[in-house]
Amino acid sequence: MDENVIRKQTITKYMDGKLEEKVDEIAVEFPFTIHVNGEEFATMVCTPSHLDELLLGFLASEGIIRSRADIQDFHIDEGKGFCYVTLHNKAPFSQRETGKRFIGSCCGKSRQFYYQVDVKTAKTSYSKVTISPKECIRMMTELQDGSTLFKGTGGVHNAALFLGSDLIVARSDIGRHNALDKLLGYCLIHHIPVRDGVIAFSGRISSEVLLKAAKIGVGIILSKSAPTDLAIELANDLNITAIGFIRGSSFNVYSHPERVKESMKQTSSQ
Repeated sequence: MDENVIRKQTITKYMDGKLEEKVDEIAVEFPFTIHVNGEEFATMVCTPSHLDELLLGFLASEGIIRSRADIQDFHIDEGKGFCYVTLHNKAPFSQRETGKRFIGSCCGKSRQFYYQVDVKTAKTSYSKVTISPKECIRMMTELQDGSTLFKGTGGVHNAALFLGSDLIVARSDIGRHNALDKLLGYCLIHHIPVRDGVIAFSGRISSEVLLKAAKIGVGIILSKSAPTDLAIELANDLNITAIGFIRGSSFNVYSHPERVKESMKQTSSQ
């Protein structure tokens, strides 16, 4: 495990009827400030790993870039927690409406509140991928079994991208949005098409998490927790299959159940 992401600390633990001191592993919380074209754009608190992926994924989800090619150059100062990005597009951010609120309809259906950027970057899924119940459970199990940082600290969220039956990338972060941004950044760096991908996620599926999945472009999101009502509405509108409460041998399908096929032996994109 990367030593930059954990800190050893002596704690007092109560167990078996007695108090005792022990050394525990604590997840590191790291402030990361991004400057774009000489302007301070955002500061996030994150796990200090795969910062290049976090940077690209965050900028893409905020509508600042569409691909790695939109960035002329960037430099990450890990010691100070700063990143300096130069884009080919030098237009001021005040002209890009990155933080404006927008009230509109999603796919002509239910009215929702969005940031203006969500309207531009959240994609309706056209994925034809299907998944079997056994694959849902296996993918969630694989995510949890591979989450070494969570097992050590109990203080991070985990997310993984699957294509077909293969695990492509898994990332952890103290911020659930950051874990998903790292997946997107990885795909941008490595030019991985994700339309028929499946995301497995450790936290609840909120509307913001569902929008992150839509921005990444997948058609299925899996979670061991439940979605919120707005997340379900968005999933229905954006043609995303949201599957939650994957625990043991059961789960709930909250939207677009047609992608779950009992007869399928593995995830496919027929």
